Amino acid sequence: MGRKTEQNFRVIHRYLGFFLAGIMIVYAISGIVLTFRNTDYLQKEIQIEKNLKPNIASYDLGKALGKDRFSVDKEEGGLIYFQGGTYDQKTGIAKYTEKKLPILLEKMNNIHKMHSGNPLFLLGIFFAISLLFFAVSAFWMFRPTTSVFKKGLYFTAGGIVLTLILLFV
Repeated sequence: MGRKTEQNFRVIHRYLGFFLAGIMIVYAISGIVLTFRNTDYLQKEIQIEKNLKPNIASYDLGKALGKDRFSVDKEEGGLIYFQGGTYDQKTGIAKYTEKKLPILLEKMNNIHKMHSGNPLFLLGIFFAISLLFFAVSAFWMFRPTTSVFKKGLYFTAGGIVLTLILLFV
């Protein structure tokens, strides 16, 4: 490739890198927080009271509360007991506690776990394509004949191999 193409890749790589740095900071922080999602780390306990319709059967209660992996502990005297709370079948009132992250961390995690149904999914696709360009354009930072470029290929191969190993461990 010519010197002009190399220079264009350098300029785009530089400014895209600065732009992506902000996004990568958010993804890095939410990735660290997500690593601890099976613990109570940084979570606060919140008391919730919901008015549902009365007489919901125990097998439909999880869906009515919008909870995945819901299980009933016991039913007694018109009360349904579940982890962290109760539901009164007569009044329709469910009282329970949930542990939630602070709102900013929760929003950051939602971006990290984005899917195609999310209104911001195009941001995720843009970010992924930008990172791909950023990684590939790094190879235009050095001439292929230099030792830095050749060593860079070894580091790239090492990163790919390490990732493949981690995928199967």
